[in-house]
Amino acid sequence: MESLLRPPRAVPACLVVPVRTKRRLFVPEWARELPPEEKEKRLQSLVRMLPEDRIERAFYLACTASIIDPYVPPEGDARMTSLSKEGLKQRMEKLKQTAASQLALRKVKDHDPNFSTKAFPEMAQEIYVEAHNSLANFNKQKLHSLVTERCYPDMVRGNRYKTIRWSFVESLEPPRVVHIRCTSIVNQGNLYGQVTVRMHTRQTLAIYDRFGRLMYGGEQLPKDVLEYVVFERYLVNPYGTWRMHGKIVPEWAPPKDPIVKVRPRGAVCLKASRLCSHPVWMLLCVTVTLCWESSQSWNPRQLFW
Repeated sequence: MESLLRPPRAVPACLVVPVRTKRRLFVPEWARELPPEEKEKRLQSLVRMLPEDRIERAFYLACTASIIDPYVPPEGDARMTSLSKEGLKQRMEKLKQTAASQLALRKVKDHDPNFSTKAFPEMAQEIYVEAHNSLANFNKQKLHSLVTERCYPDMVRGNRYKTIRWSFVESLEPPRVVHIRCTSIVNQGNLYGQVTVRMHTRQTLAIYDRFGRLMYGGEQLPKDVLEYVVFERYLVNPYGTWRMHGKIVPEWAPPKDPIVKVRPRGAVCLKASRLCSHPVWMLLCVTVTLCWESSQSWNPRQLFW
C-alpha cells in the first residue's frame, strides 16, 4: 500500500557526466625559478634521455649484384707466343691481372686463414656438382645454401613443368683458380671476395617437358664442357661460406644448341573442338559436309536459305 500511495519521484531527463578533455601543461617549480640559459641546458639534458621516434631497420647484403672485374679468358683458351704483338700484349695483361689477384688474395686470407688456391678448386667443384644435383632434384633449401641470391633466379628460371636429368661423368682437367677479386660495399670494411675457377668436365644433360618428351640433350650423350665459374663469400661474416655466384661466358664460345619447343599433339585438336562447339560453326560444318557429299559447289549464300 505504501508503494501505491507514495508519489513517484521525478527522474532527470539527462545525466551530465564531466569528462576531462584537455590536459593542462604542467610547469615544474624549478623551471619557473631558473634563468632562460639554465632552463635551456636542463631541457637539453632531458632530451638526450628520451628515446627517438624514428625506427632504423637493419639490412643485410648477403651477396653482390654482379661479377667484380670479370675474367676475360684468352681466345680458344690458349696462350699466344710472346714473339708476336698480340702475344706480348696478352702476357702484359696477364701480369696485371696476376698482381691484382695477389692483392685480393691477401685480403681474403685476412678474413679466411684456411683459404688456399691449391685446395679451393676441389671444394669449388664439389659445390658445383651439389648445386646442379639439387637443381635437378628440386631441392630449393639446399640450393639456396650452395648458390647466391643473384645466381638462384638464373638457375631456376624457365624450369617449371620440366624434368631435368643431369649427371657429372668425370673431370677432364683438374680445376684451377684463374682470378681473385675483393671489393667493399657501403663502407671500406664490408668486404666480399670472388674467386673464378676454370673447370673442364664431362657431363650429361637431358631436359623433358611436362609430357615426358625430350627437349634438349640426352641422358646417354655426354658432352665436354669448359666453364669459368665464379664463387663468392661475404668475408666479414664469420659464418659465411663460399657459394656459386655465376658463370663467365667468353665471346668466342660456340653458341648453345637451341631448345626444341614441342607442342602437345592434342593442342590443335582441342582448339578446333572448342571452335566447332559454337552453333554458327557447327551449322557451317554441316552445310559444307552436305555440299561435298552432293558434289555441288559450295556457295556461302546457302547458309541463309
